[in-house]
Amino acid sequence: MKISVELSLYPLANEFLPIIQDIVERLNRSATIDCYTNTMSTQLFGEFDDVMRVVKEIIGYSFSTYGKQVFVAKYLNSDVNPENISDQ
Repeated sequence: MKISVELSLYPLANEFLPIIQDIVERLNRSATIDCYTNTMSTQLFGEFDDVMRVVKEIIGYSFSTYGKQVFVAKYLNSDVNPENISDQ
């Protein structure tokens, strides 16, 4: 099953930009999912197990590396990746 996830990170630290940049760079390195970032969030697209594994790994890494922070995630059980939607 394909899913789409919108993920936003709010570090509870004064120097928040380097934290966000590190997490976004790590998400973009994933070879098993598609990842798109804008100024408000990062969208992840792919197979359910692949996306969930990446989300679990990145949140675990971020919590253990950077301490207190808030992640906000929205999940959709459909692939809304603009590159995979064809005009019908």
